[in-house]
Amino acid sequence: MNVFDTHCHLDDEKFDEDREEAYLRMADAGVRRCVCVGSDLATSRRSLAFARAHEGVYAAVGVHPHEAKDAPAGYLDELTRLLDEKEAVALGEIGLDYYYDFSPRDVQKKVLAEQVDLAVKLNVPVIFHIRDAHGDMIDFFRSRKTLPGGIIHCFSGSAETAREYGKMGFYISFAGPLTFKKAPHLWEAAKAVPLDRLLVETDSPYLAPEPKRGRRNEPANVVWVLKKLAELREIPEEEMARITWENGCRVYRMDE
Repeated sequence: MNVFDTHCHLDDEKFDEDREEAYLRMADAGVRRCVCVGSDLATSRRSLAFARAHEGVYAAVGVHPHEAKDAPAGYLDELTRLLDEKEAVALGEIGLDYYYDFSPRDVQKKVLAEQVDLAVKLNVPVIFHIRDAHGDMIDFFRSRKTLPGGIIHCFSGSAETAREYGKMGFYISFAGPLTFKKAPHLWEAAKAVPLDRLLVETDSPYLAPEPKRGRRNEPANVVWVLKKLAELREIPEEEMARITWENGCRVYRMDE
């Protein structure tokens, strides 16, 4: 059984003590591929460096909404250069975060639009981070003539919202919160997404799934998300692994 963690942060300092061991545990768990995702230029470079050095690891590069206020002049040129690397499979994570508002909302929207324009220009998929901002994000998507393909990562919305993103052609990725005991809205959303648009992820080191909740998360734990998704969709785990593997390869344009 091959499993694909479509979104993690192995470059994070929380892995400084055992990054290589976490990579090996990933393989032992049957997680054959992961995408290490940047949140600014520095983490994008680190993610890319880790991907270059490890089989089955790929990178995404981008400026997170938290970091939008600090996006330096020329950051789009640097992202363009990084995306030219063969290990870089997406632009991200980018988006809107109204829960923390670490960057002013108008700045978040500006940096989001600039990066989406770049993704369309370069014809690369995008990883979208959206927290407490689904209404504005859907309005943003509707306002554009051309949308890039991509992923709504760590989905947190309703079944209706998931269907709306699905109509726009996006893949929907579920993380540890899907396994939580009080997440009925996510369970309904997971049932609403077409099978050919489902993905699983860890967003590690954050959001560890049950039964690992409360500990640092890591890519090996994506198997618990997969297990819950298979249960909700009443599909054998092996079949759900195959489905989400194929979907991950398709959205990131990889050979299977």
